[in-house]
Amino acid sequence: MSAEYATFGLAPAMRPGGVLANGDYQVHREFVDFVVDGCPLLFQLSDLDAVSPLASDVPPAIFTAQVRSLLLETEAPLPAGRYIVYGCPECADLACGAVTAVIERDGEDFIWRDFAWQTEEHADLELNGYHGIGPFRFRGTEYRAALASLLEADEDAASHGERRRVLLIGARVALLAKLAAALRTIGIGADIAQDADGVPAGELRGYGAVVFGRSVPDPRRTAVREAFDAAGLEVPLVDAYAPIVPLLVAQTEQVLDNRPPDQRRLTSLGFSDGAAEVEVTSSCRVTLTAHRIDRLSRTHTHEVFDAILPPGLHRIPLDPKPLKPTSYLVARTANTVLTTPANH
Repeated sequence: MSAEYATFGLAPAMRPGGVLANGDYQVHREFVDFVVDGCPLLFQLSDLDAVSPLASDVPPAIFTAQVRSLLLETEAPLPAGRYIVYGCPECADLACGAVTAVIERDGEDFIWRDFAWQTEEHADLELNGYHGIGPFRFRGTEYRAALASLLEADEDAASHGERRRVLLIGARVALLAKLAAALRTIGIGADIAQDADGVPAGELRGYGAVVFGRSVPDPRRTAVREAFDAAGLEVPLVDAYAPIVPLLVAQTEQVLDNRPPDQRRLTSLGFSDGAAEVEVTSSCRVTLTAHRIDRLSRTHTHEVFDAILPPGLHRIPLDPKPLKPTSYLVARTANTVLTTPANH
């Protein structure tokens, strides 16, 4: 085992929710990720859709128990000293699969080793081991300080990942109601209003963004902006691309994601000359979905790309048939969602 030390840290992360092309819902999850030698550990696991046990939506007592478990203050939850490092973002059931590792002390140091994909009580390292990852030796002071900071943080601290809300403003109440329901389904709070007049500053602080319907007049948009300015708040103001719920959910997810670029797998999305331009920071699966509304107000959704991409900037020619001058693209990876108009 290498005696070299790896650095250990923590960073806010998220698994974006959304309404997928087939109509299924994907739950929004916020969690604290492990950063090893300056890079999220999850990025070393190829295209894994998973979250750490340090999720923001678990009860405080369970969150604290997970932290103390990683500090080895309690017995390992799995045989042979194995701990769950990443689990299913939908149900956290071991049967769905989880990344596990042996966590142990060596003097003052903490060691993570023998990473494996596990679906039952015992791990098969020969068949399902991550042979290219670890072992990692962490200095005890650095390791304990990082995890202990989670126990000391206030409940509203960003490292704890508070649940965010959005304010929806527009004239099409039926559409906004569908959007609010979809956002709540994936774990994002949403309220509908005509404007922000008379709303106390304390209530405005609960919103991470404002989404405007396309029919909202400019004076009302200005009044909403001034209401937040008067409360001393800076929040993103989003203009809806089109009255398409899955597209609006993706726009909302994108604007609520305030992580630095190095914590995202997908860092840019553009469209020009019939091709999507996508940049990823680590090898991952990227899906591109095109949305549009035709002249009869019918919604059209087409999945136009789905493949594993290596790190770097990629230009992806797309079939022009599903793309019209009023189309919009949604790009997804396991931890990022971006949107852009696909104008010809």
